[in-house]
Amino acid sequence: MSSKKYVQVAVNLPLNDVFDYSVPENLQDSIEIGKRVWIPFRNRTIVGFIVNISDHTTIPRTRDIKEIIDQVPLLSEEMLLLTRWMADYYFCSWGEAIEAAVAGPFKKGKTSVRLRESTDASSEIKETGVAIEHVLTTHQNSALSQINKCLMDETFGVFLLHGITASGKTEVYFGAIDQALKKNKEAIVFVPEIALTPQTLERFIIRFGKKKVAIIHSRLSKGEKFLEWQRIKQGEVKIVIGARSAIFSPLKNLGLIVVDEEHENTYKQEDIPRYHLVHTAIKRAKISKATVILGSATPSLESTYASRKNDIKFIDLPERIKGRDLPVVQVIDMRGQRKRTKHLQVLSKLLEDYIAKCLKNKEQIILFLNRRGFSTYVHCSKCGYIMQCPHCNIALVYHYDEKRLLCHHCSYHIKSHELCPQCNGNYVRYSGTGTQKVESELHRLFPNAKIGRMDSDALKKKASHFEIFDDFKTRKIDILIGTQMLAKGLDFPNVTLVGVISADVTLNLPDFRASERTFSLLTQVAGRAGRGETAGKVIIQTYTPDHYAIQCAIKHDYNDFYEQEMVFRKQLELPPYAHMISIVLRSKEEEKAMAGAQALAKVINQESKAFKINMLGPSVMPVAKLRGFYRYGIIIKDKDVYRINDLLRKAFKKWKTPSKVKVAVDVDPSMVV
Repeated sequence: MSSKKYVQVAVNLPLNDVFDYSVPENLQDSIEIGKRVWIPFRNRTIVGFIVNISDHTTIPRTRDIKEIIDQVPLLSEEMLLLTRWMADYYFCSWGEAIEAAVAGPFKKGKTSVRLRESTDASSEIKETGVAIEHVLTTHQNSALSQINKCLMDETFGVFLLHGITASGKTEVYFGAIDQALKKNKEAIVFVPEIALTPQTLERFIIRFGKKKVAIIHSRLSKGEKFLEWQRIKQGEVKIVIGARSAIFSPLKNLGLIVVDEEHENTYKQEDIPRYHLVHTAIKRAKISKATVILGSATPSLESTYASRKNDIKFIDLPERIKGRDLPVVQVIDMRGQRKRTKHLQVLSKLLEDYIAKCLKNKEQIILFLNRRGFSTYVHCSKCGYIMQCPHCNIALVYHYDEKRLLCHHCSYHIKSHELCPQCNGNYVRYSGTGTQKVESELHRLFPNAKIGRMDSDALKKKASHFEIFDDFKTRKIDILIGTQMLAKGLDFPNVTLVGVISADVTLNLPDFRASERTFSLLTQVAGRAGRGETAGKVIIQTYTPDHYAIQCAIKHDYNDFYEQEMVFRKQLELPPYAHMISIVLRSKEEEKAMAGAQALAKVINQESKAFKINMLGPSVMPVAKLRGFYRYGIIIKDKDVYRINDLLRKAFKKWKTPSKVKVAVDVDPSMVV
């Protein structure tokens, strides 16, 4: 008779413990770490993940597992180590971290998914063209030799590849992937918004072939995700290209991780577990003894700071390929550009003239504005009423094509008004500028131009981003207008003019990273110009031309921006000089959210007697009401994340979450709004 066996099981619930279950004799030969099981939990049956097997337990009475779901383990030892670390660092349960690592088709205990015909994740990408072997520059060769040494030695290493726009970072990635493949290793390549960067996918598929490349991103159907996951799991794939969730790809012999545009805030997960891709990728590489390349023309301050402390290796690509010059940047002070009608002017006279010149020369133009919609707020000039979302304290945005007012946070919408709904004594005014208004103005000024728009409103159809990309590539579009997605991964040699409609949109956000985001976006979008034989020109319109973020972007001077911004970060003990932990309490009853935040802050203070903490709040969040919930926040800053997490776990054991109050803890938030 076999001895009794027990398993420790993690569950997808906000509980910090794993749970001991006994294994019935008929299932003992089938249990393995990494498999899913059906378990009785309280008064229901749920999915659990086996994380340990033992011959004994300290629990007096255990319940039996009901059923083993998987024939082979769904989770590898590597993935269990990674998710355990995520739970400790990002303040969530192990089960919640594991659930994030499980591919969509396997959620809720599923073992398969119904497939539709011709399910192919890369079906929109045409395997056309021939891979061109580029002769590497001296700087590219130097970068690649340093990275390849790490790959050949099969040792863990992290490289920050700082290359100005069009310096050829992708060719360095290709060379490193080639080296990894020669060592029979696999690679993951991250792009910030894969569904919006078809050009990157096309280049990788042309270079390495469809059979070697898998694609993982949120726009795939369940069937597509299932097939890609199966190909990766079965070892058919050598390269995975994807957004954040590709970090959980079940590769068995990982050798290289590339994070392109590593500075992007889209690499931060906003839901539990709230992990940052860059930090998590470095941890997975350490577990796998793999090499990491963090690539960017505007690296995050955290990454540059780490390189200057020699925690990671810095590599510079200071020149554009083929000796091309960086585009000339000109700033237009919009304070002096108002029309006699006193209305805000969308396009300055200079930008308008440059657009006309480019159109005459059959050249293409990119116009950037990080605001979608037509008018960004609707108000009454008589009584001062501003039309706001009833669920969020945010102004409604007017969308011309749908003739409605929309909340960009909760998607609440109403039909547009003519008269003020409050005083009924005046016509409402539509103010502010979004991408739709820019498009409308361009149609008026240049009626013969072919105009395209790339923002989330224009990309609702699954393949629409590929269609717009192809139209711009084949010059069916003369002027492409869009939001921040235009700054990512676009390489069109015929683009000679980039216009930034308003550089102040990101600069005026109530966020400590506002200057960094502004500098990064301006530098990145400016880098779309002058990638061909014709020199590029960039026009930046702004009401704050003297701000150092804008001045440094004009000069393409990352180092100057870094030095100036780090002065403020150090003075205020902001990242990267300290870690930040954000705690947000929300409730549909404002008094409960406020009282809960005050009570929690009091308990945290009581628990922190062993060491001094830097705590701000509790206070009303910058966006005080969101999706019907009133929000209060607490910010803690400290150099040791684990110390603060231990403190918070003790505090949460003493402080019981009030009824009708929800709590979210975010370690290293990308924004605090």
